Amino acid sequence: MHIHTFLQCFSFLPGMDCVEEEVDFNWEEYLEETGATAAPHTSFRHVELSLQSSFQPGMKLEVANKGSLDTYWVATIITTCGQLLLLRYCGYGDDRKADFWCDVMTAELHPVGWCAQNNKTLQPPEAIKEKYSDWTEFLIKELTGSRTAPANLLEGPLRGKNTVDLIVVGCILEVRDAFEPSVYWAARVQCNVGGRLCLSYVGLNDSSDDMWMFYLDTRLRPLGWAKENNLSLKPPTDLCDLRSSSEWTEALDEATAEALKSPLPLEVFKDHADLSTHSFRAGMKLEMVSPKEPFHICPVSVTKVYNEYYFQIKVDDLTAEATPTRVVCHADSPSILPVQWCLKNGVGLERPQGFESQDFDWADYLKHTGAEAASDMCFPNASQSRGFCKDMWLEAVNPLQPSELCVARITQVKGRLLWLRLEGLTKPQPDCIVDVESMNIFPVGWCEANGYPLTHLLKTVCECQKKIAVVQPEKHLCGCFARKCLVNGKYCCSQLFVNHRCFSGPYLNKGRIAELPKAVGPGKCAVVLKEILTMLINSAYKPGRVLRELQMVEDPQWNCQEETLKAKYKGKSYRSTMRIVRTADQVLQFCRRVCERLQCCPNLFGPTIVSDKCPENCFSQTKTKYTYYKKRKVGRPSLGENAQDGDMTKPARRRKKRKAIFVQKKRRTSIVGYHTTESPQDSDYYYDDEEEDFEEWGSEVSSSSPREEASAHSFKDIPRRGRPPRRAALQRRATHPGPETTDRSSPRRTTRSVSYSQNQTAKNTHTKTERFEEEDRLVLETNPLEWSVSDVVDFITSTDCASLAKIFQEQDIDGQALLLLTLPTVQECMDLKLGPAIKLCHQIERVKVAFYSQFAN
Repeated sequence: MHIHTFLQCFSFLPGMDCVEEEVDFNWEEYLEETGATAAPHTSFRHVELSLQSSFQPGMKLEVANKGSLDTYWVATIITTCGQLLLLRYCGYGDDRKADFWCDVMTAELHPVGWCAQNNKTLQPPEAIKEKYSDWTEFLIKELTGSRTAPANLLEGPLRGKNTVDLIVVGCILEVRDAFEPSVYWAARVQCNVGGRLCLSYVGLNDSSDDMWMFYLDTRLRPLGWAKENNLSLKPPTDLCDLRSSSEWTEALDEATAEALKSPLPLEVFKDHADLSTHSFRAGMKLEMVSPKEPFHICPVSVTKVYNEYYFQIKVDDLTAEATPTRVVCHADSPSILPVQWCLKNGVGLERPQGFESQDFDWADYLKHTGAEAASDMCFPNASQSRGFCKDMWLEAVNPLQPSELCVARITQVKGRLLWLRLEGLTKPQPDCIVDVESMNIFPVGWCEANGYPLTHLLKTVCECQKKIAVVQPEKHLCGCFARKCLVNGKYCCSQLFVNHRCFSGPYLNKGRIAELPKAVGPGKCAVVLKEILTMLINSAYKPGRVLRELQMVEDPQWNCQEETLKAKYKGKSYRSTMRIVRTADQVLQFCRRVCERLQCCPNLFGPTIVSDKCPENCFSQTKTKYTYYKKRKVGRPSLGENAQDGDMTKPARRRKKRKAIFVQKKRRTSIVGYHTTESPQDSDYYYDDEEEDFEEWGSEVSSSSPREEASAHSFKDIPRRGRPPRRAALQRRATHPGPETTDRSSPRRTTRSVSYSQNQTAKNTHTKTERFEEEDRLVLETNPLEWSVSDVVDFITSTDCASLAKIFQEQDIDGQALLLLTLPTVQECMDLKLGPAIKLCHQIERVKVAFYSQFAN
């Protein structure tokens, strides 16, 4: 659906005053609202090439030998993935079993010859050491004629950079003259936007003469190209009169000296296409998109042939006073077409100025001018469309303002030409015509990805008497959208509220929840739910874990649609697919199921607004107490559920097995089992340590009745019967129920700590604590297990970590949660740097030691 159709479809509603104004534009929202389709990314060949690594398959380099310390061996690049390289040691031939990945930024990689220069040992891996008798001869044959990885890409400031990133502001290139193909002049890079370069000729300071080109443009060459190929180095033909000859020469000398200090790597030009030879002759006529006003197609003539690669074309104009419009072309120039192309494709052909006949006919015109039509053999690729279709959306350069990129819709596709409707222009213009191979068109989201402003469409905003809430938080939507929801109520829901006072559970950060908008919606169910789930994910301590939990929320009876949820964590991006309900009658159940999965209050978010007191009475509950209270409803299955009374070995073995599974995933750097996607270097996010952190927060959820009964044993018995404790983990047990602990909502539980070594017993730990210096020993008046949040805050305030007390208040950390804190947990959940985290953990350790000596037994 076209945007204007979408916006005008509600114009019949009474009591509305609609005006067009600029609002924040989001491609994903717009495509979803209108049902429009984005042009496939693979259709933009120049963009695909710009995203490739500077390293090429087949390149050789020297890499540290895995099997032997301080030795190296030559390896071949098999494939690349961003800054990751898949390598194979030379000598393995086609055997892939020893291929390995490495990160350019962290691995010890060197150019071929580095070992010889630095007196390092080149030694083949042990597995193939006996394969050849003379490895020196083998290396000579292997390296002869091969391409080695450039040294500047393996070390220094350019290390690991993509091709596009090698072009930095201030770089000097040579640009071919627009009117003379044998003439070049130096130009300086003023700006690099994803490979789209803003260039200014050396010697000119006026920005009005700047030009925009994609780095793959055949007009661009490295500095020194003209001299090496016996071509002229002269100022641009149309600008040479702006400076004297001496000024041009002086500016060129200064720029050349500057460029030699930090030359542009030749890898920038590795993807430049080689020009094909043409078959055009002077006097031939053809059709071409107007070079000055690319809104129509006109007849043109070949006026000059420079060589087998270049020829000159002039737009036909039969008037006497006409100023000729000339352009240099080559065989693969976009937008040149054979005679009769417009007639065959049902497209209007602009009549040449001065041609008397009102109805243009090529036969009459060729006879009138005495010229010949260019053969169809001169146009080898006149019909390819590269996957573009009508009504697809993309981003395109405004031909009248090259620095501006606009939202564009394809209005028609004919052969290899696209007609684009540019949106958001202050002054309307006809559909512009571009070739499918044009480097002035880009996929949806390209501007956002490269931090460049996009001129987007104007959205009609309707003023009505009653303002209705928005679908996107903190963004205003017109009332007409809300009325649309009322018309189609089955798939639209009312507002969903975020009740930040409710218990946030072990996964969500209460402080971040409090900063979220109070409500989202109304709108389409899937859109509103996706928005609020995204907010919750980004409010989590570890968004990746919440993504995995949300994938488990599913019901075969729900009417769902799949949505991709995204999260960012430590500068890395994660995404996963989740099924979200589509109908309003299932929203409440869906929200409660999500809350249940996240082990938070069922009213944390949903259609119910909580003002003063939550019906679940979660206000009075802390992290540990509330989770324990809800354990039978929302807790994950117990690891010792089937164990006999007092038998602690089975759950120990099962938990150990579960840990091994995560370790295995870590080795494979794969998370297919969770259906989430990430780059290989991000895979450490799902290591076992993360799982341990979450088990610490919710360890009481994993307890079950048999284990509660087993907790009647004394602490000194447990280390012998249970599994060896995990590193920095704290076990919690509920005491044997007695008359004083009949209230299940606040049972009395006992917590113990374990030593760092897995072979230490509780007795050894007790002995170890006695060695603490007397002045550091802490004497507690009350059992820290019974401390409230206020008690914890008071204690932290009394230490040298008083500035961190607010965090404990915000995150509802009581005494039991305090005893569970470890250095990794403190760093992750409280966003603390290492220094303050160690300082805080020292105080927590003092409490633990005091607990062992005073209350543990």
